[in-house]
Amino acid sequence: MKKTAGIIFRSVILLLLGVTIGLLASNNELNTRISFDGNDKVSKALDLVRHNYVDSVNVDSIEGSTVNRLLQNLDPHSLYLPPQQATNINERLEGGFMGIGIEYLLLRDTLVITQVNQNGPAAKAGIIAGDKIIAVDHKNFSGTHLTVAKVNKIFRGPKDSQLLIAIIPAGSKDTKFRTIKRDHVDLSSMDAAYMLTPATGYIKISKFASTTDADFRKALAKLKADGMQKLVLDIRGNGGGYLNTATALADEFLTKKQLIVYTKGVHEPRTDYFATDSGNFQHGKLAVLIDEYSASASEILAGALQDLDRATIVGRRSFGKGLVQEQFPFGDGSAINLTIARYYTPSGRSIQKSYSRGIDNYRNELAQRMRKGELFSEENNLKDSIFRVPSNYHTSSGRKVFSGGGIMPDIFVPADTMQNSYLLQELNNRQLFSAYVVDKMQPMLIKYTSDDDFVKHYTVSDAELDNFIRYASQSIKRIDPRDMQKSKESIKTQLKAFAARFKGGDEAFFKVINADDAALKKAIECLDR
Repeated sequence: MKKTAGIIFRSVILLLLGVTIGLLASNNELNTRISFDGNDKVSKALDLVRHNYVDSVNVDSIEGSTVNRLLQNLDPHSLYLPPQQATNINERLEGGFMGIGIEYLLLRDTLVITQVNQNGPAAKAGIIAGDKIIAVDHKNFSGTHLTVAKVNKIFRGPKDSQLLIAIIPAGSKDTKFRTIKRDHVDLSSMDAAYMLTPATGYIKISKFASTTDADFRKALAKLKADGMQKLVLDIRGNGGGYLNTATALADEFLTKKQLIVYTKGVHEPRTDYFATDSGNFQHGKLAVLIDEYSASASEILAGALQDLDRATIVGRRSFGKGLVQEQFPFGDGSAINLTIARYYTPSGRSIQKSYSRGIDNYRNELAQRMRKGELFSEENNLKDSIFRVPSNYHTSSGRKVFSGGGIMPDIFVPADTMQNSYLLQELNNRQLFSAYVVDKMQPMLIKYTSDDDFVKHYTVSDAELDNFIRYASQSIKRIDPRDMQKSKESIKTQLKAFAARFKGGDEAFFKVINADDAALKKAIECLDR
């Protein structure tokens, strides 16, 4: 679906997106499937404002917000994307950008590096986690009212362009200088891949990007070499991505000519997507973890594997997004994501939840699930009206499956109420776990020879927890003792996980988080049966 550079970019994407206020739009380079002429009312009204209105106004801003309101009256996932948001989404799904390859924390108006992309420009220049960047190209950087936008503007740039960076390494007061040459930075969609048991592997995927299938194949080959016979695939929190990536990943598990998904719309004829015979895990036991934030491309994969009785689906009902968007770019970098079709699982079901009560109701639907107790009780799950309607959809073996509101798992696992406390949310929102690791835990981390050594042998003591809460209380003025007591063990787990991530990356983080994960335990049990 992608055309070469210089020709209008056209890709089918499935995304879980929020409300966006449009900034800039241009009609000049819209895909030829949509046409505007000088007589349409929207263009004429904007032209009148531009040339006749009493005051000076930013017509581009009005144009973007007008287009967005028009699209949002159609469905929740048709949107106008301002240039920067369109760029961010496409970079995320295309698997990279031109930059230096770091993750960071802005702490007391200083950038502290928390992760360095393996084999990226910063790594090649000798930058490591814990370094503080204080100057760039002989200009002060620390203490200049840093923002994410400012950091991106400075560190991203053309391939092979150079930056001279002044850093203070962790535990030092001496300034060091590093020359970094900007280059392509890979954004992997593979969060973790490791062995849970001698025979069971685990892979977590955060999005369905252009590189996901290749990343998956590499991870799968490594786990097979380690003795993997069964697999847990974790797509919890995965909001979607490219349609062709979802079908490519499903193809890894299915056999030739099995229907994966089909799409159709008023202006889009039915298109069927079938499995080939190239899959690398066509016969091993498989469990798939989903939750209420698993959406679109995640639901295509889970729905296909459920309908074809290829995997056991474990967790909670998925988001319920069954609409296909196509991206139409404008000349200024902004774009429209327009819904062009619905997708249907192999049994013929649409999993798109209703949006007939309006956009606000649609966006609040997950909060409504929580209020109704659906996230915490399978019985409350099945009280929803969509599950009281007799189902006409069945898996290959004849099991009944539901339509019209997401993928219902085969094995329900309630949400952990400890993970939903206000205190834990505040600690995460304010990035206090990462801040404490950077400020207080680095000397201790050095004592461990590897991230595996740390994960296996480090335990957050009550004294360390008290120190952390005192540190956090400088930012969160009121910490409810009851909330603290309720979330004590979860806070310890999160603190250890963020420390592990600082030392060893995302995989180390998930090894800690997963150690006591109820859904993962259920998945392992079902594979062992």
